Amino acid sequence: MPDFAALFASGRVADLMIAVLLIEALALLAFWRVSGRGLPPRSVIALVLPGVFFALALRAALTGAWWGFVSMAMTAAFFAHAWDLWCRWRG
Repeated sequence: MPDFAALFASGRVADLMIAVLLIEALALLAFWRVSGRGLPPRSVIALVLPGVFFALALRAALTGAWWGFVSMAMTAAFFAHAWDLWCRWRG
């Protein structure tokens, strides 16, 4: 049975989240490139970036990193999310 406590304590769960987000982004970009349909690269980056920053904040918090790094990652997630909303609002 997997040791879920160790998965969280080591921060590896956040690494897994980032890997899944990057695979999702690559799949969306490949689909757009091959078919010309779907989300353009700018939209894909705007969609995935807040999640990456949140996962970095989670990893830092789980591993006992300096609180300032957690705060910076959360702030970056906020600005990435605001950028995503701005891109969507513009159309």
